[in-house]
Amino acid sequence: MREYLLCLLATATITYLTTPIARRLAIRSGAMAEVRDRDIHDKPTPRWGGLAMFWGMLGGLVFASQLPRMSEVFESERQVVALLAGATIVVMLGLADDKWGLDAPTKYAGQVLAAGSMALLGIQVLWIPIGGTLLLDPMTSVLLTVLLVVLTVNAVNFVDGLDGLAAGIVGIAALALFAYSYLLSVNFQIERATLATLICAILAGMCLGFLPHNINPARIFMGDTGSMLIGLLLAASMITLTGRVDPSSLEETELLPTLLPLLLPAAVIAVPLLDVALAVVRRTRARRSPFTADKQHLHHRLLELGHSQKRAVGLMHAWTALIAFSAVSFAFVSPYVSLACFLIGMFALAIAVFRPYNSANRAA
Repeated sequence: MREYLLCLLATATITYLTTPIARRLAIRSGAMAEVRDRDIHDKPTPRWGGLAMFWGMLGGLVFASQLPRMSEVFESERQVVALLAGATIVVMLGLADDKWGLDAPTKYAGQVLAAGSMALLGIQVLWIPIGGTLLLDPMTSVLLTVLLVVLTVNAVNFVDGLDGLAAGIVGIAALALFAYSYLLSVNFQIERATLATLICAILAGMCLGFLPHNINPARIFMGDTGSMLIGLLLAASMITLTGRVDPSSLEETELLPTLLPLLLPAAVIAVPLLDVALAVVRRTRARRSPFTADKQHLHHRLLELGHSQKRAVGLMHAWTALIAFSAVSFAFVSPYVSLACFLIGMFALAIAVFRPYNSANRAA
């Protein structure tokens, strides 16, 4: 645990210290987010915050490789190379998009290239725990990996609409995955130094280090460079986590912790996934392209209810934490306790969401 926390802090420190450098580079290069009708910010803001997050990731990996226990993760270099390849491709793609504004087909092609490279080099879904252990053939494994990565990348990109929103949601998701992966190692006496847990710690550090620069009013945006990078790392952590335990080797009463990796990815990104699903349905019903931008995302609706930007972001962070950590708790505590805590939290957050609306009604 201590080495993981050191990696998280090292990554956060590097990200925090290099973000001003990325900001200056963005201003000099003209990678600015101009004000549009659907945007919340009211003045041009530098992008390329994702570049500092990338530097933080690289620094965190180098730091981890020098630690006694964490160095074991790097003994098999294939998955680390796969992670670096995928991350580098999406960062290059994001830098170009943040400066010149690439069209949707080009962005999706780049995302598929990054996901496919990562899958072919060693990070891929190898099996799923259905009816024991269902081994996937190489083609299905690669296709499923690409689908999961592209879906996660775009879910994170969709939710990146308010200052500090995407970094907070992904940071919380990474911490939930970290808790699950580490507790799984402790409870079932599995090797504790794993790439899955390390990616979660580094990803949480990247988000933590970037947030002070990105909270409202933001001095810099992560841009597509950052949203695609943290989306890819989140997907990579979920994929590597899925293969931690073979469910056929455990007793039936112990199956929930091994089945949970099928459910946990959806739980930790439930808020972004819901936003994507609603956007696709909304735009399709209006006979528009699902990729057409609008101002009806979940965070926009919270603003319409009367919440400030900071309160809207806090509410979405709270929903993410409630769903993610409730899902994790199902594997390690009584399901009744987990369900009770989830229902209490959901009731409290529902009141917090609609309170401005109710107050306005009472005033009228």
